Amino acid sequence: MLDQSLLDAVKSYSENMTRPIRFVIGSGEHEKRAELVDFLSKIASTSDKINFDTNQADESLASPISFKITTEIEGETSETGIVFSGIPGGHEFSSLILAMLQAGGHTLKLDDSIQNMVKRINHPLQFQTYVSLSCHNCPDVVQALNQFALLNDDISSEMIDGGLFQEQVEANNIQGVPAVFLNGKPFLNGKVDTARIIDKLQQEYPDLLSAADDAEQLERQDVTVIGGGPAGVASAIYTARKGLKVTIVADRIGGQVKDTQSIENLISVPLTTGNELSANFEKHLKEYDITIKEHVSVKKLGETEDENYTIELNTGETFETRSIILATGAQWRKLGVPGEEENIGSGVAYCPHCDGPFFKGKDIAVIGGGNSGIEAALDLAGIVKNVTVFEFADDLKADQVLINKAKETSNIKIIKSAATQEIKATDGKVTSIVYEDRTCGEIKEQDLSAVFVQIGLVPNSEFVKGFVDMNRFGEIEIDERCQTSRKGIFAAGDVTTVPFKQINIAMGEGSKAALSAFDYLVMQ
Repeated sequence: MLDQSLLDAVKSYSENMTRPIRFVIGSGEHEKRAELVDFLSKIASTSDKINFDTNQADESLASPISFKITTEIEGETSETGIVFSGIPGGHEFSSLILAMLQAGGHTLKLDDSIQNMVKRINHPLQFQTYVSLSCHNCPDVVQALNQFALLNDDISSEMIDGGLFQEQVEANNIQGVPAVFLNGKPFLNGKVDTARIIDKLQQEYPDLLSAADDAEQLERQDVTVIGGGPAGVASAIYTARKGLKVTIVADRIGGQVKDTQSIENLISVPLTTGNELSANFEKHLKEYDITIKEHVSVKKLGETEDENYTIELNTGETFETRSIILATGAQWRKLGVPGEEENIGSGVAYCPHCDGPFFKGKDIAVIGGGNSGIEAALDLAGIVKNVTVFEFADDLKADQVLINKAKETSNIKIIKSAATQEIKATDGKVTSIVYEDRTCGEIKEQDLSAVFVQIGLVPNSEFVKGFVDMNRFGEIEIDERCQTSRKGIFAAGDVTTVPFKQINIAMGEGSKAALSAFDYLVMQ
């Protein structure tokens, strides 16, 4: 699992630690315990700042393959509240490395306003996050909650590898990851980011907003970009290059791009991944004097008497800006049928890469015959027993090359002219799908274990409803210069009426919106 190149990287990273950390493993026997001991021993061997005594065990840990991270501050051992149950390889290896570095004194990645809020929490919060090591969304949740634990002694965070704790997974009816439990009860599941965690905590504990009192307020900005995807990043970079005072507000840099596995149509780049492109976005942003407020969301927009705007964040922070670029992108569209919402994480899923492994050897459905749907079917066909693609229209909308691949795959079946009516479940697990055969009107039912919904996107525009004009689909209406119906507010990318939701197009639209905002500010 750990080759020399990885160990060399750990050694290099550990040089940034200002205090030592220690791994403490749970007691008892387990078939994977020796592998975990070897894993931790190899990591500890890279630096004298990383300690691990194989003879020291903690009986309070949940299992023999659980371990915690402690640190030493002024000679005293201190609990971090961070626990890993399982062997954090795959995508979770980065979560372990970051936890080590941050426990060892490295700077946290959370915005200062979020850190202030977390420090103020005075309720015991015990987070458990069930993950799959193949899930690329899970590390974002684990890493955020680990930082929460480092900031507040009342908070603990445990990563649990669902593949090694099947009894817990079955007992909790978990069929999708990440699945976050708080104090033993379901808290969040599916695609979760820090901003959503904060929003959910604020619902549970409204007094969290008082933390904003101590936050340093931003001075008035020339341009505030809302959204961290291709359009938002392009907007921020272009406006910053013009010498403007720029802030970008985003739940995560990369946006929906971060959920994309392979990208083969980004001009001049034959192949990249969503994570790689997102990392490059962040690197490019940091080349300029741009205030980055990541992991937060905009709660409300307002207008001042001198025709500027106010932006209120979910952290309670409020600041003024002379102009705004809306680049909030889109999210997965839901079916809106009975049984969908209540079974998310229990057989209804939107990310085949994250949740596919939970249905190995089982029959599943993919709803949607566009590129996303057929790509999902092809991905899942290598994991599950059978895939049935349900398409509402009379013909598939995917590219012909994908359709050909699907037809050549023996365990993929395609049903067209099918209108999904209901998703049924028994004892908290999906058992079948009910659909109408639109060619004859007959209602049919097919047994299966999961439904993966891939029917396109819905714009993230709810927070500006009534503030700028939108079409009936919720897309923000713009002209050829990306100007909205309100002076000084521009929009770009998938959240707008521009057709063809593509990375290349979003980048171009973001650049155009930035140039239009610059022209507007120059003329004021």
